[in-house]
Amino acid sequence: MLIGEDWVLQPAESAGMDGAVLAGLKPHFTAWREANLHAALILRHGKLVLEEYFTGDDTHWSQPLPQTVFNAATRHDMRSVSKSVTSLLFGIAVDRGWIKSLDQPVFALFPEYAALADAAKDRITLRHVLTMSAGFAWDENIPYSDPANSERKLIVAPDRVRHVLEQPMARPAGATYNYNGGLTLLLAAIIERLSGQGIDGFAQQALFDPLGIRAAGVEWNRYPYGAANPVSGLRLRPRDMARIGQMVLDRGVWQGRAVVSPGWISESLEPQVNGAGLFFYGFQWWLGRSLVNRREIRWAAAFGHGGQRIFITPELGIVVVVTAGLYGDPVLMNVVGEVVLRRYALAAAKY
Repeated sequence: MLIGEDWVLQPAESAGMDGAVLAGLKPHFTAWREANLHAALILRHGKLVLEEYFTGDDTHWSQPLPQTVFNAATRHDMRSVSKSVTSLLFGIAVDRGWIKSLDQPVFALFPEYAALADAAKDRITLRHVLTMSAGFAWDENIPYSDPANSERKLIVAPDRVRHVLEQPMARPAGATYNYNGGLTLLLAAIIERLSGQGIDGFAQQALFDPLGIRAAGVEWNRYPYGAANPVSGLRLRPRDMARIGQMVLDRGVWQGRAVVSPGWISESLEPQVNGAGLFFYGFQWWLGRSLVNRREIRWAAAFGHGGQRIFITPELGIVVVVTAGLYGDPVLMNVVGEVVLRRYALAAAKY
């Protein structure tokens, strides 16, 4: 529950949660050192019922940090959770009437790059950009240490918008999902030119301030030329991640104030395309399900490399926040958050 300006831990039973189940999380992850869990927060019906912090290795935008004792004041790399935040910001731009249609061709918003278009690229719409189905050749599955990784190429490009738009087409627009952080960069670039602000300034004014997330608690990793990185550069406290998750769970409303329209939240969390693996994909949000006591529970989530997670389960009114330092472990980084969600948050929920 938010009391004053920050969350205050509440008894699990007051939110219909089994405290005995939740109590198992800390010893589990204290013993499971390989999980390198940094923080776990669980909310139900707007009440914070679990908040645990751990000690572990971390990085700050790929720079190793000494072993860190995490607490409620520690900001953490969000990595690609930043993409879901950028999608919320784009929804605010749509709500303000700056974007007339998601079926608008993306090149219409970048007329200075018209020479890069052809018949295939002219079919790319904003909807394709939001759902990562634009069709550009793009590969972030290559290890980040390899200069051929598409995200690395984007970071060092002197004109990042041009770099994305000049990529060759690998498949027709809308044909299939392909993970592409460059598309998130395009969304941010559109917001910047329509708002007249950098993405960091617009985010603070349009999203963070209404949520009570103070500028002093927000940090952006920046590109070589100084601009904030909207693709993977956001750093937040886990408690502020929880504010974002609770607002999304409440269909865009925070403490009685509409921050993002319910329509945008609904469309963002609806399956738009088949994503990676068994996941569906919305507007830069992942959609999945968990099985608990033979009951299927659907969720939406913001995912970030290394194990950063915001899970939202509308059916049960639950928000789960996870931060971790599993940047070099592609298996565990997909397991640890799911364990927090399924074994503790969902298993503890009373119906």
